[in-house]
Amino acid sequence: MEMSVRARIRAGDADTFGSLFDDYARAVNNHAFRLTGDWSVAEDVLSLTFLEAWRLRKSVDPDGGSLRPWLLGIATNVARNTRRAARRHEAAMNRLPREEVFPDFADELVGRIDDAERVVALRAALSRLRRPEREVVALCVWAGLDYAAAAKALDIPVGTVRSRLSRARKKLHKYAGAGLSSFGGNPDPGRGQTDGDRGPAVRPTQEEAR
Repeated sequence: MEMSVRARIRAGDADTFGSLFDDYARAVNNHAFRLTGDWSVAEDVLSLTFLEAWRLRKSVDPDGGSLRPWLLGIATNVARNTRRAARRHEAAMNRLPREEVFPDFADELVGRIDDAERVVALRAALSRLRRPEREVVALCVWAGLDYAAAAKALDIPVGTVRSRLSRARKKLHKYAGAGLSSFGGNPDPGRGQTDGDRGPAVRPTQEEAR
């Protein structure tokens, strides 16, 4: 009897793990960007996620479907740790004597490009959410996971995912107004989430749902 993908991952099959990377690297990278807002940091999170996944391969449940929620859960934890490390580094740098800083033209240009009203409103609104709320938005709205898969990825009850997403939607509408209509809609208990949850919702790149 042929071993399942999950069984081969648990057994440490390098070829199967390589295929897992090929299948889900883009989804993990996009998820990391949505959590960090920085493509360079997202690439670091991507690498660390698959290193951690290899380390944790024996924890994979032999039964189940797609491993995407498992990987996104690991990426969420890696992003948390990366942010903590960045804050510690920033605090240490702030304690050093400051040197005169000259404006960088490239930074100014990027700032002009990013000065679109919708992007500014979205970034400002997301920054005001609590971290757990940002995480459920990233998983349920952008990554397209249903409530059950997001709950498994974050290791929290399904009801907690629902309440966090509901609070996040209300806050986003309050902070950014009608420009965030793609976050609207009431969850459909029969499906786990609305069609709006699977919308394009400001995706940095198009993801394939596997």
